[in-house]
Amino acid sequence: MVESRQYRLPSFSKRLLVVVGGYGSGKSEVSVNLARYLADSQSEPVAIADLDIVNPYFRSREAAEQLAALGVRSIVPPGEQAHADLPIIIPEIHSAIKRHEGYLILDVGGDDVGSRVLSSLADAFTPDDYEMLLVLNANRPFTATVEGAQKMIADIEGASRLTFTGLAGNTHLMEYTTADTVLDGLALTRRVSEATGLPIVFVSALRPILEDMTSRIRDLAVLPLDRSLVKPWEKRA
Repeated sequence: MVESRQYRLPSFSKRLLVVVGGYGSGKSEVSVNLARYLADSQSEPVAIADLDIVNPYFRSREAAEQLAALGVRSIVPPGEQAHADLPIIIPEIHSAIKRHEGYLILDVGGDDVGSRVLSSLADAFTPDDYEMLLVLNANRPFTATVEGAQKMIADIEGASRLTFTGLAGNTHLMEYTTADTVLDGLALTRRVSEATGLPIVFVSALRPILEDMTSRIRDLAVLPLDRSLVKPWEKRA
């Protein structure tokens, strides 16, 4: 396992963190690991709200029990409604945004559905009191180019009435990811950062992969990932 002293860990000036990413970006895994990291490193309470209703497999609510063991509160529909449509919990999330104590992470899909969800919650946000990060996977079609990433940013900002504040580089190829995969994607993330003026808040990768690349990303904060979300057929019986 990589020791944290080998790289700089992320820090946040705001307590409301909106994590947005398109299908296959890995933003739910990033959201869960971010919640775990904050619960482990901060004394303030941490909560996470799953606003993704598109991907039936990799949803942060699947890690609710794991996170509860760390003291992280998951805002999801109760009981058998856990896989139901999002409007069931919109009022609770709206209230949590307005009165959040400690850290609140919103796990949001980066498509038109995700944008509509954010738009329905926009009036609960206080301007300049949140961070909204685009999780960028250079191996996904809509964020494989600078122009594609810029369009996604503009579309989501226009529809949601919220503004991105940074980027999170999370390029991967699932189980086929190597250090070179991450570094190649980071090169694109840097170009997107230059084109948009959005800073790279952190780069994320599975811990074993970080062992082969930390010396090459010393200028960036790193969020190490431990895989929490798996496909149903990968779960142990």
